Amino acid sequence: MSSYILGVDGGNSKTIALVADSEGRIIGAGRGGCADIYGAESVEAACQAIADAVMAALSAASLTPQALDIGVFSLAGADWAEDFVFLQQAMEQRHFGKHITVVNDAIGALRAGSPDGTGVSIVCGTGTATGARNVNGQVWHTSWWQQTAGSEQLGKKTLKAVFGAELGIAPATTLTQRVLQFYDLPTVEAVLHRLTTRTELRIPERAGKLARILLEEAERSDPVAQEIVRTHGESLADHAIVAARHLKLDELSSFYLVLAGSVFRDRPSIFVNAIIERMRSELPQAVAVFNRFEPVVGAVLLALESLDVPVTEALLHALTATLPPISLFET
Repeated sequence: MSSYILGVDGGNSKTIALVADSEGRIIGAGRGGCADIYGAESVEAACQAIADAVMAALSAASLTPQALDIGVFSLAGADWAEDFVFLQQAMEQRHFGKHITVVNDAIGALRAGSPDGTGVSIVCGTGTATGARNVNGQVWHTSWWQQTAGSEQLGKKTLKAVFGAELGIAPATTLTQRVLQFYDLPTVEAVLHRLTTRTELRIPERAGKLARILLEEAERSDPVAQEIVRTHGESLADHAIVAARHLKLDELSSFYLVLAGSVFRDRPSIFVNAIIERMRSELPQAVAVFNRFEPVVGAVLLALESLDVPVTEALLHALTATLPPISLFET
């Protein structure tokens, strides 16, 4: 009789659930909203987002929760000990696996990108997560220690640069025209007004969407954009260095540095190079790799490993061949 496992990746922008059999074939997929117990409207709303994704995946697989042998939940907001207790109990109450494991979302992303499941991950999406795992299965993640965030913070830095340039207290930048185009407004003052007015004219900031503009202008050699991107990347690397040292990965001859998340999707060279150069300035044995899979696949692999299923190339081929369309993962 085949075993069935569940892998879930829950973040601020979306939650993805995959159901697979013990041979690595994905037989059901589902999507929900914000799963971060610190970022959602309430902890109940976060748990409901997870449940929505899981039940959609189970429905697609024509299974009930009782059929699940293993459930691995890689979640933003799994930070402190009490968070793990709460999330573990919440998933157990919903019977999302006879055996349930909750990890920080940085750990699932690490498993999705590291060939052997060890190393350090930098996840840069709407937010940011940094985590490490060694050969003994010990993990460490930055969680609330993390000072540098993802696309939302990059977008806010973009707006700050544009507003400063408009006042003449910061250098002129090509970001200005791109921001005007993004909001479809004629002047920077009009943008600032529409973002801050108390009236019905107010529009959503959507700062996270500006991150792509920032990265593009950096690649086009705008000095202001390049400085923002380099500084941001170096700070992410600093957190990754701390994570590596916490688990003594710095004592190894080499270890993987996994770059994951939507901000890395187009592999922006200035941003990536800033991270790698800072990382290698302190830990030259770091071997940078991009995620081979979406982070949720890391949760699936962790679930399979907990069943003592070897992660072979044949299994990875079966998994790859049955992955849902990329549209499921897009923000």
